[in-house]
Amino acid sequence: MTTATTHPDTETPAVTPAAGVPDIVRRRLATLEDWLNPYSWLVTFVITGIAAITRLYGLASIKGYIFDEVYYPTDAADMLQHGVEWDPEHGGPAYVVHPPLGKWLIALGEKAFGNHELGWRFPGAIAGTLMILILIRIAYRMFHSIVLAGTAGLLMTLDGFQLVLSRISLLDIFLGLFVEATFACLLIDRDHYRRRLLRALEDGSGAPRIVPWWLLAGGAVFGLACGVKWSALFFLPFFVLVVLIWRRQARRSAGLRTRSAGDIGWWAASIALSLIFYLATWTGWFVTNDGYFRHYRQANGLSEPPVLGALLNLWHYHHEAYSFHSSLTAKHPYQSWPWQWLLLGRPVLLYKGTPTGCGAPSCVREILLLGTPLLWWSFLPALIAVLWFGIARRDWRAPAILIPAVGSMLPWYYYAVTDGRTMFNFYLLPGLPFLILAVVYTLGAIMTPPGGMATGKMRTDHQLLGTVIAGLYMAVIALCFAYFYPIFVGQLITYQGWASRMWLGTRWW
Repeated sequence: MTTATTHPDTETPAVTPAAGVPDIVRRRLATLEDWLNPYSWLVTFVITGIAAITRLYGLASIKGYIFDEVYYPTDAADMLQHGVEWDPEHGGPAYVVHPPLGKWLIALGEKAFGNHELGWRFPGAIAGTLMILILIRIAYRMFHSIVLAGTAGLLMTLDGFQLVLSRISLLDIFLGLFVEATFACLLIDRDHYRRRLLRALEDGSGAPRIVPWWLLAGGAVFGLACGVKWSALFFLPFFVLVVLIWRRQARRSAGLRTRSAGDIGWWAASIALSLIFYLATWTGWFVTNDGYFRHYRQANGLSEPPVLGALLNLWHYHHEAYSFHSSLTAKHPYQSWPWQWLLLGRPVLLYKGTPTGCGAPSCVREILLLGTPLLWWSFLPALIAVLWFGIARRDWRAPAILIPAVGSMLPWYYYAVTDGRTMFNFYLLPGLPFLILAVVYTLGAIMTPPGGMATGKMRTDHQLLGTVIAGLYMAVIALCFAYFYPIFVGQLITYQGWASRMWLGTRWW
């Protein structure tokens, strides 16, 4: 994709020639060098500020628990008191099937603001806002364009799906944050690896020999993602594939045909950090004697050595929880299948009141977990466009976007087909950043002529037309978001106003 080198807001990476390294190799290994550009950070903070306002304003206006808030905030409050999830009815530990980190994050809000709506929803709003900040920086590093980076942030800000999940106390917003942060770490590692490779070529060593701190950080953050929900593991093979492709491309650009033996060791260290940080999320379970299955072996007459015994007990806990997840086929009125998600075929009704006072005989106040329709209906065409441009332009950004996007959906297709387990559209949240990046990539391609058209009036006309198209698209998305906003946040509207927003009919929505 030529957006990185021809878009008018592009900052061309600055490199200083050194003897012995051809200019073509330098260009191929070039990375973003001006990540401290003040204008890019100004755009980042302005859009993040707008996102924070929309996610925090009226956060506690809907009273009581919404949907699965009946589980996670109550678990979080119990964890503050007991260190583990608790069953007050039986006066003992509760059996839960999700790791504890997401609930600990909810507990931070309850500790700061109290065990009420603001307390248990505030952490999710911050997580949702941070997702937008990180996405802007990811897009800026990938596209080297302030305009495209800002576009990515605005699209997520204007997405009702992400907005709704930022304003209720479920686990998926934390999962999305950590998965996205993992990708950000791997992306920075890509740039650092290429810089180290260039320096190694300059000093004649032929391979980088510096600790890949960002790869290790990615492993640690991925462990935290798994500490929220195990479905983070779906991304592991796809992230590994992305990094392998990046490393191979970098080494080929440098003229190196052999793989660095040290890479295997660093990969092992990164995975080890994932496991360590994952286990750390279970600290409350380890340091108390009250956790469910905490002393399973002892209770069943088996040996329980100090450290190994606790790990074996935790393994048994995981085995039981996995058995529960793999056999979960109970019907739910708002369950949906993966092939419905991008089409918005079965959103989840999270809250529905029976209010009055809207100035009409019948009033509606509800929260519907629905993506901004015109944005979400852009995802499939955008993915196809990214595949096409990626092949035509041989652009590294295409697989970097497509592989995680596919990774966010493909495993759910497998489970839907093989065992028909119960699933919901919010399982797609961790893939949302990559779907938005696909749209941004496509807009950038529309605004940027191919390399052969990169000079003269043809380029100017192409960019002008593409910019107009992109601007109109963003305006339409903003209007669509504003129109559906009342059912994203639970505003009081007339029944007629609610029905006019059911574009696929109430039978589907």
